[in-house]
Amino acid sequence: MKERRTEYIEKILIMDDEEMIRFIAKQILLKIGYEVECATNGAEAIEAYKKAQEAGEPFLAVFLDLNIPGGMGGKETMRQLLEIDPHAKGFVTSGDSSDPSMTRCREFGFCGAVEKRSLFLKEELASALKAVG
Repeated sequence: MKERRTEYIEKILIMDDEEMIRFIAKQILLKIGYEVECATNGAEAIEAYKKAQEAGEPFLAVFLDLNIPGGMGGKETMRQLLEIDPHAKGFVTSGDSSDPSMTRCREFGFCGAVEKRSLFLKEELASALKAVG
């Protein structure tokens, strides 16, 4: 595995099928000092995660949309990420705050849950990431 750079910027991965959500969340995270990569589904997220690990520049955390129409959603993606890296830090995101994955997120391997609307709030994202950083 490649050694970490001295001047390392922490990286975040956002997986969401909606381009607008990826774009806005990315812009907010960039403004608060993170490097950000995006994926549209679980397969892309897993590939990006593996590449970052192999490069010695792992993600600090991932934000995974619970439901991806026609693709792998957040629960299955998190399960696979934890197989790759048992220390992976993932947040489940959804517009449905009553879903069991949101209300009992730790049972599904997530370290936290973030409602979709909170992805647009700098303070919410910073607070969630501070808890894992």
